[in-house]
Amino acid sequence: MLPEQIQLSSVPLPMLFIDPQGNIVQANLLAQEFLGMSSRGLAGKHLSNLFAPADAIQRMLDHVFTHHANISDHSLTLRTKNQPCSLHVGPDEAGAVAMIVPEANRHEVEQQSRRHEIAEAIARVALEMAHEIKNPLAALRGAAQWLGEHAEDDNTRGTVHHILAEVDRIRERIDAFLQLGPRADIQMEAVNVHSVIDDVCRPPEGVQLMRVYDPSLPEIRAHPGRLRQAIENLWRNALEAGATMVEWQSRISPVAKLPGHAGRVIEISITNDGTPVPEHVRTRLFEPFVTSKSRGSGLGLALVQRVMLEHGGRVQLRSEHGRTRFTLQFPLEVSSS
Repeated sequence: MLPEQIQLSSVPLPMLFIDPQGNIVQANLLAQEFLGMSSRGLAGKHLSNLFAPADAIQRMLDHVFTHHANISDHSLTLRTKNQPCSLHVGPDEAGAVAMIVPEANRHEVEQQSRRHEIAEAIARVALEMAHEIKNPLAALRGAAQWLGEHAEDDNTRGTVHHILAEVDRIRERIDAFLQLGPRADIQMEAVNVHSVIDDVCRPPEGVQLMRVYDPSLPEIRAHPGRLRQAIENLWRNALEAGATMVEWQSRISPVAKLPGHAGRVIEISITNDGTPVPEHVRTRLFEPFVTSKSRGSGLGLALVQRVMLEHGGRVQLRSEHGRTRFTLQFPLEVSSS
């Protein structure tokens, strides 16, 4: 019988219980998902059947059962996937407990940190642009309007009209870029994210929209306008990728952790079957002016990144097997009442 002080479902990492011989007794759900086997299928297997090298696993087990002390190894490989991972093993009343940390988790943390630094640098540039470009542009537009009002022939009026159109086009691009800057008016309130998605997403003919919502999901603390911008950009991105199927999902993640937030995390994901994101741009896709499309400003996903930073969350991308998924992670704020 497993020790009652450990709740398998509450541990946010893949975890295995091991008997004194090194055989698996039970696994939590995260371990079953990570290893691709049920708890019953894992029961009785020796730890060295799952992780390599076998001699390193045996040394860890000998250390734990001889010295009754914890031990870690960061150079192991999961045999079934040939995937690097770390293993942390410690003594338990009935044997030992092993915690699995996939190597991909470390890379993700480093990537998120780099993206955060880039986003902050872009925000500073956006503020500088607000002062250095928008005011002269407004003066240029005013002068062009004055010329148009005093023009005496059609050629001059046509030229002025062209100037005004180009000035407005530039201003629109600048306004879009300024959305990446820090916002002074971020007033958070309770928002039903399902309602926002339903309001934004009106599928055109030929596109199937699926919703897999968790009905028990609480409202999130968000700025309604900025959240809507993020949802709109993700929806538009899916349509521009040529998707015929788009699926929105919502849930409380059993494993996700956010920096500076000790509580649970709400995940909102959008999956589409459109053209996959090319591998060579995936790590830079949330940077301004980086896009995998022949047409597009490359600012939509950068704005999504900015909005998530404002809300203490993050956005993640997964594109494989003909499916592209963007996942928004929000901290679940617990009411003090």
